[in-house]
Amino acid sequence: MSALLEVEDLSVEFATDDGMVSAVDGVTLSAKAGEILGIVGESGSGKSVLISAILRLVRPPGRIVSGRLRFEGNDLLALPEAELEAIRGARIALVPQTPRTSLNPLMTVGRQVERLLRLHRGMDKRAAREAAIAMLERVRIPDPKRRAGQYAHELSGGMCQRVMIAMALATEPRLLLADEPTTGLDVSIGARILELLRQLGEESGAAIILVTHDLGVVAQTCHRVAVMHAGQLSELAGVDELFERPLHPYTRALVRSIPRIDQQIALQPIAGAVPSLVNVRSGCRYVRRCPDALAACRRQRPPLIAAANGRRVACHAVEQSNVVR
Repeated sequence: MSALLEVEDLSVEFATDDGMVSAVDGVTLSAKAGEILGIVGESGSGKSVLISAILRLVRPPGRIVSGRLRFEGNDLLALPEAELEAIRGARIALVPQTPRTSLNPLMTVGRQVERLLRLHRGMDKRAAREAAIAMLERVRIPDPKRRAGQYAHELSGGMCQRVMIAMALATEPRLLLADEPTTGLDVSIGARILELLRQLGEESGAAIILVTHDLGVVAQTCHRVAVMHAGQLSELAGVDELFERPLHPYTRALVRSIPRIDQQIALQPIAGAVPSLVNVRSGCRYVRRCPDALAACRRQRPPLIAAANGRRVACHAVEQSNVVR
């Protein structure tokens, strides 16, 4: 299946008093219609910046330095702002990680869904009202007609997140970006949100990019997963393959750090911390934390090389071990 979204060699920088921060550096990945692609990594790995760049919402002091963002055959970086606005919110939608603060506190949630429908689908007021209630029902909000007349502060965190999903899906997007959609929710509500996203993705055939720091969420929800570290892509693989045989040392460390109920062993935290992204030097950004580091890792950034079954990995040690062949 051809890719709906293709991200090629994308780099994003931010100017600070200390120098340039390389928040996203040479990331290449794709998302296909009907699949859920997980993007995982520690805090500060560049996941949310990548999402902002896909929507071309990086603002000064940040800027997209280089790369391509092809969506349905169009390069988003080359489009005029007016054309991009017609895509953003309609063909590409976002579910943010802070639903309550993302909703307008002075407008009922139903009216906010209505405004999207009138703006992007050209509905009249009555039709938009009926469709908004139907959307709230679709995302499993009980008594949707009554809830449509309420404000964000009158709803629970899980309800607010479902409203955001309803708003994202109201325009029937082809690509849905979900940035930490279960943040701040308890485990049971978070699981329902993830199941809702999975079901709605299957029904609509849209591609979903799910950003998270939780590998358990990835295992439960995603088809493929991209692992990011310090702004770079470390590994890209099918979710089953990644958990069964992680190739990159960072991915292996992430998998070992997952609590498991079937194993009575102490947690194994990842040594060290995410390196500074200010005026970064050449070489692998994981080198100071890596038990498999080679001399080449300090001199040269490892390229993203192809491995079996369509997976990719950026690691000199893995490349030299021949496990990718």
